[in-house]
Amino acid sequence: MQRNYIHYLFILIVCWFAFFVNNGAVYEDIMESRNLVTAHEMIEYDNWLVPTMNGKLRLEKPPLPTWVAAGIEYLQPDNISLQRAAAGIMATLMAFFLYFFASALTKNRLLGLLSALVLATSFNVVMAGRVATWDIYCHSFMLGAIFFFYKGITSPRTGWGSFVWAGIFLGLSFLGKGPVAFYALLLSFLISYIAVFRPSFKRKGLQIVVMILIFATVSFWWYLYLYVFHKDMTTYVWAKESTAWMERNVRPWYYYWQFFAESGIWSLFLLTGLVGWFWLKRKVTLKKEYTFAVLWTLVSLVLLSFFPEKKTRYLLPLLIPAAMVVAHYVVYIFTATKEKALTKSDRVVFRINAFLPALIALGMPVAIYFLFYTKGQIGLMLLIIVSILFLVAAYSIFAGGVRMKSMKVFTGIVLLMILVETLLMPRVANMFNNTEIKSISAVRKIEEVNHLPFYYPSEEELRIELVYEAGRRILPLDIAKDTTLLDSLPIVLVSGKPAAEVLPPAMLERVNLHFIDVYDNNTRPKSDKKRYSPKFVRYVTILEKKADY
Repeated sequence: MQRNYIHYLFILIVCWFAFFVNNGAVYEDIMESRNLVTAHEMIEYDNWLVPTMNGKLRLEKPPLPTWVAAGIEYLQPDNISLQRAAAGIMATLMAFFLYFFASALTKNRLLGLLSALVLATSFNVVMAGRVATWDIYCHSFMLGAIFFFYKGITSPRTGWGSFVWAGIFLGLSFLGKGPVAFYALLLSFLISYIAVFRPSFKRKGLQIVVMILIFATVSFWWYLYLYVFHKDMTTYVWAKESTAWMERNVRPWYYYWQFFAESGIWSLFLLTGLVGWFWLKRKVTLKKEYTFAVLWTLVSLVLLSFFPEKKTRYLLPLLIPAAMVVAHYVVYIFTATKEKALTKSDRVVFRINAFLPALIALGMPVAIYFLFYTKGQIGLMLLIIVSILFLVAAYSIFAGGVRMKSMKVFTGIVLLMILVETLLMPRVANMFNNTEIKSISAVRKIEEVNHLPFYYPSEEELRIELVYEAGRRILPLDIAKDTTLLDSLPIVLVSGKPAAEVLPPAMLERVNLHFIDVYDNNTRPKSDKKRYSPKFVRYVTILEKKADY
């Protein structure tokens, strides 16, 4: 039991650095802005059950992550680090669920620990755990459901408690992002687990039925509520989303051929664990468990590849079984070394796996010197300390590779990831951030506009990031056709051009223009031609009716 607590401590420490340290280093992206704008309007307009985003119904995404964001917004307004910490907690929970599941499946807590730490330091997981969006919620809850379902079906007793918890977590996953995790994670798990272990469901039928009923109760009540009170809009959104899944961001079936790169520093280990199954399956002690992890990873990849809409962040669930594949490979090297059963090919392949991250760690001091020290971003003392730490990581990985000490290599790689996330992430972010950003959030501090409604020309595109930064709704306005515009004044106009160029001449004769400022919310500098966009440059002007009108 004491060893378990040490494992928990290791997971918590690594997750702290992976998901929480410097989590406010980068600007909010469009997905975060959508979620946080919706959360803000839940509080301001008390529309918790029927969410809106900038005044329009927002039914495309289930509400659970937004409810969490709204609760945080109510307690700590505009605290992006705390919003992202909620995602970090979910990512940490996912790491623990994998630890519990892998340990229970293999009866090997070391393998469970390694699986959890690989998952927590995989690139895609680190990114998902640092943004206040939906993906990490649905997959974390689904992994919890899988763990409790596994406990239920393998329990010699009835397992009622496990099935109840499985039903609850299935429902929470559905409220997190609909059927996404059911397709990408649960279906691939069931296919792989049944194919490898051929479990018996005798005397578990009633429990499974109850689990499904609990899932339906937790997940479908919100959809039923919407269908009853907003039937037309709900059916429209469902049809639109179903079509979008088939027609939006459509990629060829082989688009995910670089799937292993989403695990980041573990990419080569993952490839070795997958390809190496053909010869390692005869050598490893946990043959079925290893085969299951490989199959779960590949089935998940195939299912995601079949789906027309593809984005690299959709590979997040695949990294859960992939972490187990890496852990099986590391444990095999560890065990075979102790038993002196390593072959020459085992040594060669493992050293290749180890030396690549060792070279990365070895080259980090040089990169830091040229990228940060020569530009005055860090001092000499910090450069020396950071360089020593990276060299320690490089030595640990390299020495472990030479001596075939897989745990030493593993520890060095985890240390390398912690150093990058702690010491380099904010500085790397600053290399890409727009240091001259002039955010529209400044209007929040201008008293003369606080009580006025905000509008933008309806023929222009308004980025939702601007709505988030302004902290209020910015509604569309058809300036040319709106005959009641004069009666609505004063208002604040947020436009892509100066108000004098946007308003028709007849209107200009009747209004006074009180120019506030021009704001540039581009997160990338002007030198970045591909990502710098005029859509984020907006003129803010108060329109007031002239006294004689």
